[in-house]
Amino acid sequence: MAVGIFDSGLGGLTVLDAIQRRLPDLPLVYYGDNAHAPYGVRTPDDIYRLTTAGVQVLFDRGCDLVVLACNTAAAAALRRMQEGWVPPGKRVLGVFVPLIEALTERQWGDNSPPREVAAKHVALFATPATVASRAFQRELAFRAIGVDVEAQACAGVVDAIEEGDLILAEALVRSHVEALLRKMPRPDAAVLGCTHYPLVASAFREALGPDVRLFGQADLVAQSLADYLARRPQFVGGGAGTVYLTSGNPRQVSDRAVQFLRRPISFDPA
Repeated sequence: MAVGIFDSGLGGLTVLDAIQRRLPDLPLVYYGDNAHAPYGVRTPDDIYRLTTAGVQVLFDRGCDLVVLACNTAAAAALRRMQEGWVPPGKRVLGVFVPLIEALTERQWGDNSPPREVAAKHVALFATPATVASRAFQRELAFRAIGVDVEAQACAGVVDAIEEGDLILAEALVRSHVEALLRKMPRPDAAVLGCTHYPLVASAFREALGPDVRLFGQADLVAQSLADYLARRPQFVGGGAGTVYLTSGNPRQVSDRAVQFLRRPISFDPA
């Protein structure tokens, strides 16, 4: 048994890398649904269908706990999955909650009523499907009041990153940041609501300026998972190492994965 990490493509490798650094002895199975990436332009029903199929692959591999390291999947499918699909004894977690806990300065498991927080104007950068779901705003409302969120759908960024064209990705980032700043000229904080975006975080930082606090996800999710497993050690499981699976072409996916992990890895067919 291992902990499963699911993503529509390769962005979840940024989360996996942080988890490996935080929990080096934790056995992991990573599954990227590269054959159907990107999810960010798909309908909610399509995202739900693909996400449940992908998580089932990990369940079948012996993973009792799966992390959706894909904001689009977490935004469009997670609640529906938890309400009526996840089998008894299994758990599926998303990447939004650790991010929002950090933004609202809450400790893990703090279920107190929503309250005012330091950040009053928050910029959210995410895929079109994540933005359309309003999942970030919904989760934020459970924890904070008086926060104005302006969301920017960053079309094309994930595609460019998956293709390895970081020059195009950074140009798109600058364009999307400019579009958001026309709507919210002075954000207090900016949320990178896609696990692909750490690869172009410097472009977001440069375009936003030094006064905007930038929130990513990888390290926050890794810490949250460590807290979760400390409270529920039955999900740690046995085994060792990491298995990498893909629905796409393993050779091509392995080659592209190097830009995310900065080391060679080998994907196997799912």
